[in-house]
Amino acid sequence: MEVLLSSDKISDCVTSLADEIVSKTVKDDKIVVIGIRSRGEILAKRLADILSHKFKTKIPCGTLDITLYRDDINNPQGDSQPLVRSTEIGFNIDDKIIILVDDVLYTGRSTRAAMDALIDLGRPKAIRLAVLVERAGREFPIQADFAGVKVEVPADKSVQVNFVESDGKDRVIVI
Repeated sequence: MEVLLSSDKISDCVTSLADEIVSKTVKDDKIVVIGIRSRGEILAKRLADILSHKFKTKIPCGTLDITLYRDDINNPQGDSQPLVRSTEIGFNIDDKIIILVDDVLYTGRSTRAAMDALIDLGRPKAIRLAVLVERAGREFPIQADFAGVKVEVPADKSVQVNFVESDGKDRVIVI
């Protein structure tokens, strides 16, 4: 097990993500933050809090469940039923710039599923992707607009993100 990011580094990355989003936002842009369940949802809440402070206005934050949009949902090799949870977006996404948040960008499949789900909910002005960790290995032509850290990790290893809200501690490890 290799520690990629400690608690302090995660905090620094989230602050840097917020700073970058602020620097690339035009004054009249209407931005909202939506996190992909489950770790993206936690990261989105943290990011929305920092953005709300920096913009001096409440930035709406929601949660998106992509289970039914995944391309592996009917995988015959799957050995369990998918757990479908709720999407909680209590605001209109039409004409908004959505900051779509996930913990790790790897193949691009989760992001593709999330974009499909968002388009079913409305017509955003734009979708921008913010991730804590961007790693090589894309299977779809998807890239992060904002990334906390970019890493090279062998294909036989995985990147695991832990947050205090769900796991009792903040860290990013390679296992």
